[in-house]
Amino acid sequence: MGYLLVVTLIQAFSFSLIGEYLAGHVDSYFAVLVRVLLAGLVFIPLTRWRSVEPSFMRGMLVIGALQFGVTYVCLYLSFRVLTVPEVLLFTILTPLHVTLIEDALNRRFNPWALIAAVVAVAGAAVIRFDQITPHFLGGFLLLQLANFTYAAGQVMYKHLVKRHPSDLPHYRRFGFFYVGALLVVLPAFLLFGKANYLPDAPLQWGVLVFLGLVSTALGMYWWNKGACLVQGGTLAVMNNLHVPVGLLLNLLIWNQHEPLGRLALGGVVILGAVWISRLGARVERVPGQ
Repeated sequence: MGYLLVVTLIQAFSFSLIGEYLAGHVDSYFAVLVRVLLAGLVFIPLTRWRSVEPSFMRGMLVIGALQFGVTYVCLYLSFRVLTVPEVLLFTILTPLHVTLIEDALNRRFNPWALIAAVVAVAGAAVIRFDQITPHFLGGFLLLQLANFTYAAGQVMYKHLVKRHPSDLPHYRRFGFFYVGALLVVLPAFLLFGKANYLPDAPLQWGVLVFLGLVSTALGMYWWNKGACLVQGGTLAVMNNLHVPVGLLLNLLIWNQHEPLGRLALGGVVILGAVWISRLGARVERVPGQ
């Protein structure tokens, strides 16, 4: 739990840094690439390449590609059309994706999760009911893809570590994660990156260094390690904790003015969606259901 709490604070602060200093100023693909490269410089030298099973390596490559590569490309792109509070709010759907992926791996179907997803979409509409545009909807859908790949990565990591127990500490096998992320991020930058939107101020470079060494290196490692130490329900709840923390930081530190009434109402609806999902999980645990 301690690992997850620390990373929650890091994530909440990172969202505001991205929205304030990078979004609209620094190319999204370049920012994600720098984060992966810096994190890789931390963990790849520590990785034991010859003492790890090939199947574990392949699994970690896939997890890195999904949980960081695809997730953070989508996240940065969403900042082009969404505010920091909206990005934080829409990431609250990650527990729903965790539930669906867990069901898929366990070969079962939970209709409550589908109902919850529909309610969550309604909550998103409440926030921008008079300003729904293709750009807004595109940002929302990008975040749902990011939610799915982020959820898939952490669930898959738990299962992968369980299937491949080892005497090696986690950090000795975590470098493969960043190699997998690089396999997505580097081609994305080469194909879609814009050289005229590179950082042009020391502060922007400083933010990238913080995001790379703290949020990406330590943050991703601690989160996945922490995910292996808690039950699935606790992990789902922790996926939501960064949202109120991030909104609070965004309002207190940067004093951003947002339509708080609609934001709160939409947030309540989306929280209701999460509650529906958890209610369905409890109903299925009742004997005879």
